[in-house]
Amino acid sequence: MGLASNYNHTIHACYVGYISQAIVNNFVPLLFLTFQKTYKIPLSQITMLVSLNFIIQLLVDLLSVKLVDKIGYRISAVCAHLFCAVGLIGLGILPDLADTPFVGLVLAVVCYAVGGGMIEVLISPIVEACPTEKKEAAMSLLHSFYCWGSVGVVLFSTLYFAIFGIDNWRVLSILWAVIPAVNAVAFTKVPIRALVEDGKGLVPSQLFGMKIFWIFALLMVCAGASEQAMSQWASAFAESGLKVSKTVGDLAGPCFFAALMGTSRALYAKLSEKIDLMNFMKLSAVFCVISYLLASFSPIPFLALLGCGLCGLSVGIMWPGTFSLAAKACPKGGTAMFAMFALFGDLGCTLGPTLVGTISGQMNGNLKAGLLFAIVFPLLLISGIILCKKMTKEQNETENVKTEYTGGL
Repeated sequence: MGLASNYNHTIHACYVGYISQAIVNNFVPLLFLTFQKTYKIPLSQITMLVSLNFIIQLLVDLLSVKLVDKIGYRISAVCAHLFCAVGLIGLGILPDLADTPFVGLVLAVVCYAVGGGMIEVLISPIVEACPTEKKEAAMSLLHSFYCWGSVGVVLFSTLYFAIFGIDNWRVLSILWAVIPAVNAVAFTKVPIRALVEDGKGLVPSQLFGMKIFWIFALLMVCAGASEQAMSQWASAFAESGLKVSKTVGDLAGPCFFAALMGTSRALYAKLSEKIDLMNFMKLSAVFCVISYLLASFSPIPFLALLGCGLCGLSVGIMWPGTFSLAAKACPKGGTAMFAMFALFGDLGCTLGPTLVGTISGQMNGNLKAGLLFAIVFPLLLISGIILCKKMTKEQNETENVKTEYTGGL
């Protein structure tokens, strides 16, 4: 079957979409010290690039609530990938063309951040709308590709720098742009279905009036925070805990974390029919608490690092699992619901690392102390799942009563 008629091609394009998002989120942090040395930019300004990337993606999440339904999934997906490609190409060109290199970096980051934010909003509902039977498995496997993309960016970039030298990073940035550029072409061809019929999706005001929506919003905040609180600090944690080089720290920290997170999502995709999603998420959250405690209290550096990796294994199901539960509980949520959840998830992605950094700073740079406080997020997630399970049960019982009553007429 051709691209235009096979929904498997749509799903594969969505996989590459998350790989594209992983590229724009994980490539630039590998170049922080290079930017500092090459362009004489203060580290404080360079680290602002990550915050800028996140803020732009948050704004895109918010704007997408209404914009995506107006212009359609296909045009939005194509534009998202083109923004990513142009931003990565600009990253390799604009700093040397601009009067101030930092301005060139900012322009490139803004461009690919718009693309990354759109991808985050679009890809999950596109896959959810595909005519597949195992929705929960498909969603979990989809999100695993962000993890594999993150691992690939670190591994391939490290290999490239070892062979060609860090000074040739501009060429690598342009090479990375090929992936979203090719995927933009793919999205002009693959079949795409709407998640709900035009005009029948819920609007934000309707979603805000649903109690269960706010529980899912809490789960998204906690999922993003539980994941990024460890992920964003994994490299520094590995370097400070094991006293290793940055290259080894990147491989042993965020790369190890992402690999186990992707493994968790892939395993659930394979075993989803045999596992209750809510129970699995609750157990994963308990496991997450244990991994944070291991990282915080272990006197042995290797065990502390193991806690970091196991955290990746435990948080893997949280984000895609919440999407799956919400899609089942609110089938008419539509694009607005997925956009709002992306917004809440990104909010969690900044709350988690910020809490760890703030507490660690107050404890004279003690990252273990900061990570200890981060257990509040998986603990809140456990409470949210318990509430979600209770409300879903009550909702199902109400629907069963209505069905029996209607059948008796």
